[in-house]
Amino acid sequence: MSLGFEFDEFVDSYIADLKQALDGLSRESLREFWSMVESTRVNDGSVHFIGNGGSAATPSHSAGDWSKELGLRTLAHTDNAASLTAWANDTDYSNVFVGQLSTFLREGDLVVAYSGSGNSVNVANGLVCAKESGCRTVAVTGNMGGSEGGEIAQIADLALVAPTSSMERIEDMQLVINHIIKEAVKAHNGL
Repeated sequence: MSLGFEFDEFVDSYIADLKQALDGLSRESLREFWSMVESTRVNDGSVHFIGNGGSAATPSHSAGDWSKELGLRTLAHTDNAASLTAWANDTDYSNVFVGQLSTFLREGDLVVAYSGSGNSVNVANGLVCAKESGCRTVAVTGNMGGSEGGEIAQIADLALVAPTSSMERIEDMQLVINHIIKEAVKAHNGL
């Protein structure tokens, strides 16, 4: 039952855009991200993940993987519903990550931020807080509406911008990037 919808054509288009986005990933930026994670690990730092909406799931997934498989302290500040909602209620939703990061950050930690559009105010504010606290920062985002990573790409020390304007492919790419970095750390360290 197609009702004028060509399923195979749709799937081929989705996959083609995803392949193009994967091929367009900057190897130099991936290498720099990997190097930042290795440095954080060697210096006994922590990695803090923040993200909004669909881009909040990747921090949770990644924190679980990286802590278990890399023995690296990781915190997904998207996962503590009580803290997240308390900061939102008592201050403002734009402060949900600033509040949590101000409690947990130590100088030299790494903060990795996710936003499909790159313009999530709470994520941008979290990055500013991290930089002011002496932490290194990475933005993992996309090219929604030609945004070239949006505000977070301008704030972060390093921006990985998925070369696609599809929110779904950007979110696919966020997880792929995290798996690449995690697996590179494992391979480099014989884990």
